[in-house]
Amino acid sequence: MSVLRVGNASGFYGDRFDAMREMLTDGPLDVLTGDYLAELTMLILGRDRLKNPDAGYARTFLRQLEECLGLAHERRVKIVTNAGGLNPAGLADAVRALAERLGIPVRVAHVEGDDRTAAHPGTLAAHAYLGGFGIAACLRAGADVVVTGRVTDAALVTGPAAAHFGWGPTEYDRLAGAVVAGHLLECGAQATGGNYAFFQDGDVRRPGFPLAELHADGTSVVTKHDGTGGFVDVGTVTAQLLYETGGARYAGPDVTARLDTVRLSQDGPDRVRVEGVRGEAPPPTLKVGLNRLGGFRNEVAFVLTGLDVEAKADLVRTQMEPALGRITDVRWDLARTDRPDAPTEETASALLRLVVRDTDQQAVGRALSGAAIELALAGYPGFHVLAPPGKGAPYGVFEDVYVPHGAVDHVAVLHDGRRVSVSPPPDQDTAVPAPVPEPPLPQPLPPGPVRRAPLGLVAGARSGDKGGDANVGVWARTDDAWRWLAHALTADRFRELIPEARDLPVTRHQLPNLRALNFVVEGILGEGVAAQARFDPQAKALGEWLRARHLDIPEALL
Repeated sequence: MSVLRVGNASGFYGDRFDAMREMLTDGPLDVLTGDYLAELTMLILGRDRLKNPDAGYARTFLRQLEECLGLAHERRVKIVTNAGGLNPAGLADAVRALAERLGIPVRVAHVEGDDRTAAHPGTLAAHAYLGGFGIAACLRAGADVVVTGRVTDAALVTGPAAAHFGWGPTEYDRLAGAVVAGHLLECGAQATGGNYAFFQDGDVRRPGFPLAELHADGTSVVTKHDGTGGFVDVGTVTAQLLYETGGARYAGPDVTARLDTVRLSQDGPDRVRVEGVRGEAPPPTLKVGLNRLGGFRNEVAFVLTGLDVEAKADLVRTQMEPALGRITDVRWDLARTDRPDAPTEETASALLRLVVRDTDQQAVGRALSGAAIELALAGYPGFHVLAPPGKGAPYGVFEDVYVPHGAVDHVAVLHDGRRVSVSPPPDQDTAVPAPVPEPPLPQPLPPGPVRRAPLGLVAGARSGDKGGDANVGVWARTDDAWRWLAHALTADRFRELIPEARDLPVTRHQLPNLRALNFVVEGILGEGVAAQARFDPQAKALGEWLRARHLDIPEALL
C-alpha cells in the first residue's frame, strides 16, 4: 500500500501557533497530528474544569483550526489530536460547531473512556493512557477530525497507521515501528534541531516541524517539509528517541517496542530511515496518571552582592526563621553565580532561593511575604529580591498507578454518533515486560594520553521527566567515542558527576545500535513537575549539566 505521510504541528500546549498552517501549506501530508498533553497540562486543564465544567480541553487547538480547517479539507488531510484533554466530547462538539459556522463539511469523531477520576477520590484528574485502536476505528469509519483525551503520545501515529495499512492488534513489529515513529514526532521541533546538543550543526533559529513517511512493514523515514528551518540527521533523531524513555523495552497499551532493535541511517539530506524495530505483546495493564492538588507554594530569591556572600545568606536564614517555623516544607538553595572583582553588578551577585510549600495558603502567603519584605531596611547590606513573593499559588502532585485493560471502557464515538467499543487484548496476548539482559560492552579503546575536558565535547545528551523520575540519554557520535563512553560513564560515575543523584537509585541501560546509554534517576524530581521541587523541575537541562562536567577523555577523541 502507499506511503502514509504523518506530520506533527504541536509538541505541547503552547507550542508555535502557526505550525498547523505551516504544516498544511509547506508540503504534502495525509495526516496531521497535534500533541497538547503532558502531566502538567492535565493539572492545568483540571483546574480549568473546576471553574467551568464545559472546559477541560486545549482551547488553542480550536483557534488554530479556525484558520486551518478549510486548508485541511481542501488538501484532504486528516487531523488527529489529543487536544480533547479532560473533555474530548466537548471539543468534538466545538469543532462541529466551528465547521458549521465556516460552512466546511467535515466529519468529527472522538475517543473516550480514559477518565478514571471517579475511581480515585481526591484527585483533580485521573486518566488512563489509551492506545491507538480507538483512533483507528474513527478513521476507518470516515472521520476527518479525530479528537482524543489521554492517549499515549505515540497513539496519535499508531492509530492512523493501523487504519491505513489494516494492521491488527497482534502485528507487533509493524505497530512497534509506528510507536517509534510516533515517539519521534510527538515533541515537534525536538526532532528537527530544537533543544539539540549540537545545535550549531545547522540553522535552528526557526526549526520546521517533523513528519514521518510510514510504510506498511512499520519502517519509516523521518523528515520535514522542504525549505523549512532546522535539520534532520541521525543525531537529532537519536536525541528524540532517547527522550523520556527508560530501558530497552518501551511498553505501551498497543505493543512493547524494543528500542534496542532500532536502526537509524541517513537517507539523504534531512531524511533519516528508521528500521529494524521489533515489537512484543503489550503489558497486561494500562498506566493511569493521577493529578491532585498538593497544597500551596511560594518562593523568593534574595540577591546577595559582593563580599561575604555566605555570611549574608546565614543572616537571611536566621532572620526568616521565625516566619518559617510552622511551614511543612522549607528549602534554601544558594547559587554562587557571583565572580570576584566582577565587571558588572549582576556578575558580582549570588542568588539565595527560598521555596516553601504547605497546605495552608496563609502560611506560605502573607506570612512569608511580610517577613521577607520587612527585611528591606533591616537585613544584609545591599538587600533586594528579584521579585516580591506573592500570596502563594497552588501546586500539583503527580503519581501513576496501573489497572487491567478491561477496567477501562475504551470507546470510539464515530462521526455519526455510533459508539464502538475497542476490545482489550486477551490475557494470552499480553506479557509483563522484563528487563533485557545487558549486551556485552564494546572493546575498550587502547591506552593512551588523556585530557581533562567536558563530556559534551564527545557526547550528546537529552533529558526529561517521568513523574518524579528523570532520564538522561547520552550518545556518542563515532564508534571510537562509543567504545570509550560505554566503559567510562558507569552509573557510579554518573552519580559522581551529578551530586544530586548520589543517594538515589540510578539505572543504566545500554543501546549499542544507537551508541547510547540511558540513565534513569529515580526520585530526583520529587512529586513531579507540578510540585516544582527543583530548580529545573522537568530535568530539561540535566543532560546539558552532565555534558558540562569534566572527566579524563582520551586525546584521540578530542
